[in-house]
Amino acid sequence: MTIREELERDEHLRLSEKAQFSDESKGRPNPETERENDVRTCYQRDSDRILHSKSFRRLMHKTQVFLQPEGDHYRTRMTHTLEVARVARTITRALRLNEDLSEAIAFGHDLGHTPFGHAGEVALSEVTGVPFRHNEQSLRVVDDLENNGRGLNLTYEVRMGILGHSRHSRLPETLEGQIVRKSDQIAYINHDIDDAMRAGILTNQDIPREIADVLGDTHRERINSLVTDMIFHTRKTGELGMTPEVDRAMEALRSFMFERVYKNPKAKGEEAKARDILKQLYEYYIRHPDAIPADFRPQLDFDGMERTVCDYIAGMTDKYAMYKYEELFIPLAWQVRG
Repeated sequence: MTIREELERDEHLRLSEKAQFSDESKGRPNPETERENDVRTCYQRDSDRILHSKSFRRLMHKTQVFLQPEGDHYRTRMTHTLEVARVARTITRALRLNEDLSEAIAFGHDLGHTPFGHAGEVALSEVTGVPFRHNEQSLRVVDDLENNGRGLNLTYEVRMGILGHSRHSRLPETLEGQIVRKSDQIAYINHDIDDAMRAGILTNQDIPREIADVLGDTHRERINSLVTDMIFHTRKTGELGMTPEVDRAMEALRSFMFERVYKNPKAKGEEAKARDILKQLYEYYIRHPDAIPADFRPQLDFDGMERTVCDYIAGMTDKYAMYKYEELFIPLAWQVRG
């Protein structure tokens, strides 16, 4: 018996019957032999494939909420992803579900985010005339764009968890995928409060008292309240979710954040400029296909110009998008090189 087979056997002994077992995966788009996979389960391999991908590394330089914040401690898509993974693993472990599956989904869920956060999504939606949805782009990244166009060939459960992590998308089939979906909300609402306080937009006293009375007064207390409530409510009822009081408080906190932070001119005042940068880059590459990097040019033959340019720009980091904009549109004498 290989180590992988021992791990798969142990899952059946250790995990809940509601867990997604590694040896019962629906498989990969392109079947693979298990001959060289004697140490890791399929979901462990998926986590590693995502972790070592170029698109995962780029998350380090992609905006979460604040565009080019002054300070080293603001979240990026990378730190957000790691926080989601930890919240999801804490919940799945307590519920005796498959931690490796939840980690793989969490690692991959935001790979399709554009530069400049949701402003980038708006810009690409406007120039292409097709709604750009980052969850769909995340699946496209792992299926079609990574690994020089061959994709990462991830398992069905990870791929559908990535696609279904957004609150407006179809609910994932696995409980692990559903937990990542909720963990994403828990993570971003709370760390965005932390960043907003760092930026001087909020103070603890601004959080409505009726929310703080339920979830707590600090970042630590709010995260702990939401995670532990979800664990104990699910264990008690057998249905994944939170108690009505805590769920209502979380939704009220989300609405508060939209009103006070996500629409706040101090946080979003530069987004119009960011959108213009991406629109001008898109229009430039449409007119100058020879300027598209060589590794994207084969894609032109089967995806066409618009889709290829959209994929190229969507994959840029904030810094690279600004660099290309400066290179293409700012006279050399005026450019600022770090």
